Order: sequence, then C-alpha cells, then structure tokens
Amino acid sequence: MIKIAFLIRDLNYGGAQRQLVTLVKALPTDIFAIAVLYFYADGPLIKELEYTNIKLICLDKKGRWDTLNFLRNLYQNLQKIKPDVLHAYLGEANLISLFLKPLFPKTKIILSIRGSEENLLETYGKISLWMFRLESWMSFLADLIIANSKAGKKYHVSQGFPAPKTIVIPNGIDIKKFASNLEERNRLRAEWQINQDEILIGLIGRLSPMKDHPNFLQAAALVSQKGDDIKFVCVGTGSEDYAHKLLELTAELALTEKVIWAGSRSDMLAVHNALDIAVLTSVNGEGFPNVIGEAMACGKPCIATDVGDSAWIVGELGTIVPPQNSEALAEAICATIETLKNHQFEPEKIRQRIVDNFSVESLVNNTQIAILNEVKSHLSLVSPSRRGN
Repeated sequence: MIKIAFLIRDLNYGGAQRQLVTLVKALPTDIFAIAVLYFYADGPLIKELEYTNIKLICLDKKGRWDTLNFLRNLYQNLQKIKPDVLHAYLGEANLISLFLKPLFPKTKIILSIRGSEENLLETYGKISLWMFRLESWMSFLADLIIANSKAGKKYHVSQGFPAPKTIVIPNGIDIKKFASNLEERNRLRAEWQINQDEILIGLIGRLSPMKDHPNFLQAAALVSQKGDDIKFVCVGTGSEDYAHKLLELTAELALTEKVIWAGSRSDMLAVHNALDIAVLTSVNGEGFPNVIGEAMACGKPCIATDVGDSAWIVGELGTIVPPQNSEALAEAICATIETLKNHQFEPEKIRQRIVDNFSVESLVNNTQIAILNEVKSHLSLVSPSRRGN
C-alpha cells in the first residue's frame, strides 16, 4: 500500500476542494491508503468523505495567526502516518509542504497549481503576494507539480516554477452525477419562480472581483432590452461589502426584478439543469473552471471569457469572449438565445465533449500514473496483478 496524505486549507465549497474530494473517493483503495488533512473544521464537503476508507484529520487551526499549535498538529500527524506522498492543494498547503521537505526527506512532495495569472496584490493583498513569491522560489524542492490547466502551468513556469517537474492533469467532471435532469430543473426553477418559457442565464462563482460580476450585470442590462422573457441568476457568496456593491449596481441598472441572488447552493446538479445558458465572466485567475465542465456535462451551452483553459474546455461547442467586454458578452448571449429558440444546439454533443476529454476516470488514471511514477521505490509493495489497475 502506498500511503498518501492530502493537505488542504478547508473542505468548504470550492473548485479545488470539490476536485480533491472527487479524486480521493475514486482512487483505488487496494493501492492507496489515503488521509486528508485540513486546516479548518466544519467544511460541508467533510460529509462526502465520512463513512469511507479515507482517514479525515482536522488540524484545528483557529485562525490565521494560530501557527504553532497548527504546525505541531500537522507534524505529529504526519509522523504517525509516515506518508510516501504528501500532495498539497492550493498555495498555503503548497508552501507548508515545501517547508516540511527537510523534515520528511523520504516523502515525495507533490504541489498543485489550481489557477493561472492573477493580480494577487489587488485581489488578496501583500501577504498572499509574498507567499506566492516564496512558493515560487522554493518550488524546486517539490518532486512533482500538477497543474490542472495549460494556462496555469504556463504562468507558474514563467514565475519560477520548474518546467521539467510540472505536468498538466485537467480536472475531472463527474459525468455520472452531472447530466440532464428534468425533475431537478423543474424543481429549482419553481423555487426561483422561473416560468418554463423564460430563458435563465446563470453565473456560478464566489462574489469576488476576479469573477467580474459587474461585467455580467452590465451585459444583462443590454440583453434585457431584447425582451421580458430573460432572467439571470448569480450563485455564490462573498464578503458582505462586495455583495452590497453588486446589489447597488443591480439596482442602478434596473435589474432588481431580473436578477436572482441565490447565494451558496449544495444542489449543483439542479442549478446547472435549471439554467438555459451558463456564463463565466472571470477577468483572470482561472485555471480549469469546473462550473463550465459541469454545465456542459448537463448539456448546457456555455459562454466564457478567454481566461485559463476555458477555450480548451468549450472547444467549438461554446463561445469565448474577451474579458471585461460587456458588449461582446451581451452579443454572445443574444446569439446563443437565438440558437436556443431555433432549437439548433445539440445538448448531447456538448455533453459528449466532457465525457470524452474531462471525465473523473481520466483524472484518476492520470493522477495514479503520476504518483506511481514518483514512488517507484514503493512499487514492489504492489503486487503485479494490481499494477495494471
């Protein structure tokens, strides 16, 4: 058995968190003994890992400055586990894992890259910028770096991450979970009071400047001039101050009756199915946006800004527009609405692109191969009959 410990800040709703949960639930338990260590308690995704063979370890971090107690808990737990591999998810976990390398020289350190180019100073502040620079400088200590996007690899290599150690393994979309579901569509549209003949256009993502909700709202104002049968929904949460600014902008654009602010939702299958068109308006920072892959797996046409690997994901079956260009976004939305009304788009073909290129099976197989290649000294522990699994 190969002992692998995953390290992540929390198990709240988020793209990286969902991908970690998806991955560890699918890795073969006859090859890997898996532990997930997380900084902060009470994340809703914890429930998805309960009653599995995965060992869950909360490190009980009480806040940003609760450092000594947190590091002691982490060190003690890793000493007990003695992992063959420590796989970090997101920047904080990456940096901590690099510092642990001298203390666990026999443990293979795998970092993850989940985003691409982003103005860290403007979005997150000086501390995050300094941490990223330190992570870049220390990244040579990693044994392997897995980027979930081509754009993420390109940017991080330009910032000092070692190219020979960096590979791309795209996110995996759960195609069994995310599929067309008329019952869930009708249920949620009834909850949101959306008539069946109305077009619902959605933006799914946390309320953050990088997601550029103002661009979505400005495009919505332009599209709304085309008819009264179009509604919009924003799914996600963020800071109260930023949310208030977005509500003010919604009122200024006379969209209060047109836009639903749905907050955080756990029923993402219903959310994707309730939509007629999925939109991503991020200005930067995206790697592999899960929401696009999930929406496409449900057969929904997608419009995305040209950030991260959005263009790769949608291929020729969606529309890519420049970031921060509400006129181009509005034009793309209107064109897609016309295609919908004329019954010219093919949901099955949209879904099939995700099935063929971005399945959980591909994620698991590629990750398993990468890990086994890094732990060659442990392959003798795996029987020949299992090496092909």
